[in-house]
Amino acid sequence: MNSYSVYRKKQEKRIVNWPMLLRVAGWLMMIEAVFMLIPTAVCLIYSEPDSVPFAVTAAITAVIGFLLSRRLKPRQHSMGKREGFLLTAMVWVVFSIFGMLPFIFGTPGIGLSDAFFEAMSGFTTTGASVLSGDCPMSHGVHIWRATMQWLGGMGIILFTLAVIPMLNSSGGMLMFNAEVTGITHDKLRPRISQTAKTLWLIYIALTIMLVGLLWAGPMNVFDSLCLAFGAISTGGYSSLPGGLGSYTPVYVKVVLSLFMFAGGMNFSLIYRTLRGNVGELRRNDVFRTYVGLILAMYVLFTASILINGCYRGWESVTIDPVFQIISVITSTGFTPVEFQNWGPFVIALIFMMMLFGGCAGSTSGGAKIDRLLFLLKNCRNEVYRCIYPRAVMSVRVNGRVVSNELLHKVIAFLCLYMLLIGAGGLVLAGMGVPVMDAFFSCFSCMSNTGLGADITGYGASYNLLPDAAKWVLSLLMLTGRLEIFTVLVLFAPSFWHK
Repeated sequence: MNSYSVYRKKQEKRIVNWPMLLRVAGWLMMIEAVFMLIPTAVCLIYSEPDSVPFAVTAAITAVIGFLLSRRLKPRQHSMGKREGFLLTAMVWVVFSIFGMLPFIFGTPGIGLSDAFFEAMSGFTTTGASVLSGDCPMSHGVHIWRATMQWLGGMGIILFTLAVIPMLNSSGGMLMFNAEVTGITHDKLRPRISQTAKTLWLIYIALTIMLVGLLWAGPMNVFDSLCLAFGAISTGGYSSLPGGLGSYTPVYVKVVLSLFMFAGGMNFSLIYRTLRGNVGELRRNDVFRTYVGLILAMYVLFTASILINGCYRGWESVTIDPVFQIISVITSTGFTPVEFQNWGPFVIALIFMMMLFGGCAGSTSGGAKIDRLLFLLKNCRNEVYRCIYPRAVMSVRVNGRVVSNELLHKVIAFLCLYMLLIGAGGLVLAGMGVPVMDAFFSCFSCMSNTGLGADITGYGASYNLLPDAAKWVLSLLMLTGRLEIFTVLVLFAPSFWHK
C-alpha cells in the first residue's frame, strides 16, 4: 500500500476536518491581531508603556494565525456540523487565550486565572471583572476591554462571515446558527455573508451614533468610545474611575438607556423597521412583551422605591429605575445607583430579568424573552387541556404556529439552563464560596449580566473568588453566550463518532 493510499484512509477515518478547521482559526486569529492594534495605537497616543505588550501580543497572534492559514493545505474545504460547532466554541476560547496576554504583561499585571476570566468576560459581554476600581489600568487596557465586548456583542463568527465570503458555502449557516442568539434565525439576505454584513452595518451605525451623542454631552472622546462599546454590546465595562456611579448626568443615563434598549432588540427586526416596515414592531409578540415587561417593572420598581423611603427627587423615580431595568434586562450590568437599597422585592425582580434577558437575535444575554413567551403560551394550553382533554391547541408567536419539536427544544434549553446554574453553584460552594455568592455568581455569569453578590459587592470585582471558581465561571460565561447546546454537544461521545 503506497503512502497516498494510507493518507486517503486516514482522511476517511477522520471525524473532524482538522486542517480546514485550524486554517479558519488562523484567519480568525489574524483578525484578532488587527483589533489588537487599536489599544497599541491608543497607548502610543497617550505615551503609555503598555504599547509594547499589545504590539508583541498582536505580532504573536498574527504570526501563529498566518502559519495556520498558510501552512495547512486541506484537501477538503467544506465543513459540516461537527466543524461548525467545534469552530464556534473553539474560537471564543482561542480569542480569550490570546486576548488575556496584555492583562498578564501589561499595567494590571494579573495572574493567568484572572486574565483569562477578564478576557472571557469581555468577549462574552458578561462584564464581570476581577479588576477593582482602584486597580491601575492604562488607556490601552480600557480600550481593549471595550473592544473585546464590542466584538463579542454581535459575534466573532458573524464578523468573520462578513469579511470572509468563502465561508458562505463552507458551513457558514451552521456557524451562524451556532453563535447567533435565539431559537430560530432569519436570513435577511440570500447569502449568509450578506446577512452578516447587514447585521454588522446596523451594529456599527448604532455604535457611531452613540459615540457621537455621548461626545456631544459632558464626556470626552475616549470615554464616549469605551462607554458606547459597552452599552451597544450590552457588555457593561466602563473606563470611568468609579464606574457610572461617579459620572451620571441625566443626559448620559437617557442616551445609554435608549441604546441599551436597542441592543436588547432583535437586530433583524431593527433592519426591517429601518426598511420602512414599522408596523412589524406593533405586530411582533416578542417586542411587545419586551416593552411590556419594562413598563411593568418600572411600576413595581417605583412602588418599591417609595415604600422603602428611597425617594431622592424626581430622578430617583423616573430616570434611575428605567435605567436600571433596561441595564439588567439587556444584561448590560451598568449600576449607577445602589439599587440594593431599594428593597428585597427589587432584587427578586432583578433575578427574574437576569434569567430571561432581552430578545433573541440581540446582543443581550439570558435565556431570552422569546423562550419565556413560548413557555407561558404552552403552559396556558396545558392548563386548558386539563379541563378539555380533547382540545387541539397550538402555540402561536408572531402569527406563526410553533412546532412541537421547537417547543421541546425550548423546554430542554430552560431545564439545562437552570441545571447548569445549580451545578455551578454546588461546585463553587464546594470550593468554600458562601452559598449565596456561589449561586448568584453562577447565575450572573451564565446570564452574561456580570453583577456580583455579597463576596464581590454589587457591580464590584470578582477577584475575591478562588482561582478554580474563576475557571468554572468562565466556562459558564461561554456556555451562556453560545446558548448551551453549542458547548454541551462537544461533551457528547456521539459527537466524536461517525
